[in-house]
Amino acid sequence: MTVLYLVLGILVLAAVIVIGLVTTGRRRGTTAPPPVDADAPARGVPAPADEQAAAEPEAPSAPVTTVERPEGTASRLVRLRQRLAGSQGGLGRGLLSLLSRDRLDEDTWEAIEDTLLTADVGVAPTQQLVDNLRARLRVGGKEAGDPRAVLRDELLQLVGPDMDRRLQVSGADGKPGVVLVVGVNGTGKTTTVGKLARILVAEDRSVVLGAADTFRAAAVDQLATWGERVGVDVVRGPEGSDPASVAFQAVQEGIDRGVDTVLVDTAGRLQNKAGLMDELGKVKRVIEKQAPVSEVLLVLDASTGQNGLVQARVFSEIVDVTGIALTKLDGSAKGGIVVAVQRELGVPVKLVGLGEGPDDLAPFDPGAFVDALLG
Repeated sequence: MTVLYLVLGILVLAAVIVIGLVTTGRRRGTTAPPPVDADAPARGVPAPADEQAAAEPEAPSAPVTTVERPEGTASRLVRLRQRLAGSQGGLGRGLLSLLSRDRLDEDTWEAIEDTLLTADVGVAPTQQLVDNLRARLRVGGKEAGDPRAVLRDELLQLVGPDMDRRLQVSGADGKPGVVLVVGVNGTGKTTTVGKLARILVAEDRSVVLGAADTFRAAAVDQLATWGERVGVDVVRGPEGSDPASVAFQAVQEGIDRGVDTVLVDTAGRLQNKAGLMDELGKVKRVIEKQAPVSEVLLVLDASTGQNGLVQARVFSEIVDVTGIALTKLDGSAKGGIVVAVQRELGVPVKLVGLGEGPDDLAPFDPGAFVDALLG
């Protein structure tokens, strides 16, 4: 009996030991779960799209180029009159002072001639004006009119109110008008091209610019900046490439896109460098294999005076200039250059530049110009 109790006790002890070992093993193989973050997404499960966007830093946005709306022609002409009146009134006031004398003797007429010559009017135009004034302002004659009115009328005739000053910016047969802009270094040629593009854009014309001044990277970049400001494309080539090739490509793009006008900027050339001038003739010939050049615009610095006439003569022989753009007419420029250069070339001044602003280029108005001369 005692043996039986001993056996049962051993079995119970063995069972307790087995149960204890199993329980301990289970506890060792179990890892407590980590604390739960209510705001964190479950592991392996992507966060919603809006939460991802909020978590990721925003990429910097590309700069937005604002296309400018250039100033219209009417307001340009208002400013033209104001600027001319401020810079060109000396000539008219000097003439009026002389013509208002009680007695118009030979000394007075010589002083009038000197005033006109000093203002760069030129010898032949000066002689014509003095002769006409003598005939109309006879001393003591009943037919003598108001000196100011007579002088205005004669100056206006001298400037040429009947000359066709329209820019030929339209082509024919579905092709664009092609404006070739030429001139010597330093006259403001590339700037004039950019400002002319603004005038055309203000008139709702489509434009392509050709950067054929390939020898100056700065000129190409400058023209590209002008184009970006008004949303106009610029055709350019590698630095030092053939200018005629770039001009050809610009006109080709203008034809392909059906634009209204192609403006071609050329390298500044010295009028005494035959090779450069011949190259300019080549540019024009290459362009005309695709479309006629509707306007050859010669840019002259008004402050150079009579030296500008020499430039004008040589350029006209090479590329048949059809119009003149006078830059820097404000400041030290003398208004008589308008008369002199028109007489020299037989072509009209079509544009004048009167400042550094992007819209300080305006169509030339003979009446406004003469009124400005007279103050």
